[in-house]
Amino acid sequence: MATQELNKPPSLPSYPQMIMEALDELKQAEGANKSSISNYMESKYGEMPPGHAEFLTHHLTRMKEGGELLFVKNNYLKPGPDAPLKRGRGRPPKAKEPLPSGATTPTPAPAPGPTRPRGRPRKDPNAPPAPKKPKPQAGPPSISKTGRPRGRPRKVNPHPLQNVAEV
Repeated sequence: MATQELNKPPSLPSYPQMIMEALDELKQAEGANKSSISNYMESKYGEMPPGHAEFLTHHLTRMKEGGELLFVKNNYLKPGPDAPLKRGRGRPPKAKEPLPSGATTPTPAPAPGPTRPRGRPRKDPNAPPAPKKPKPQAGPPSISKTGRPRGRPRKVNPHPLQNVAEV
């Protein structure tokens, strides 16, 4: 943006001022498109700086995102006085209920006793080891309702490979 300040002649006002002036002077109820704003600026101020179209697009976009202009059906227009403010991205904060008069905000009481550190507690080095759990007995595979065991069947090797020299 520093380059646009250097390249523009000193007699021209800033682009946001020229855009607002163009919208005021064009007086179109449905707003004005970019080409009509540009034509008005060129007719009023004469020769515009090189890169005028890019500057105009940049400033119109920035003013639209900032809530200074509304963009409806490819036209730019000023928001009315009753227009809602443009809110930021994300979920809005929860509405806080007002406190009754004379009430103060309650401060949370500190926890009784010593405070515990965050996270999982350390393992006690003096504790006896936990007993091992016995493994279940490996019996015959359980049979399902279809009569077949669960899972993929074992790979069957019909006969081991014989030495090719013997055959």
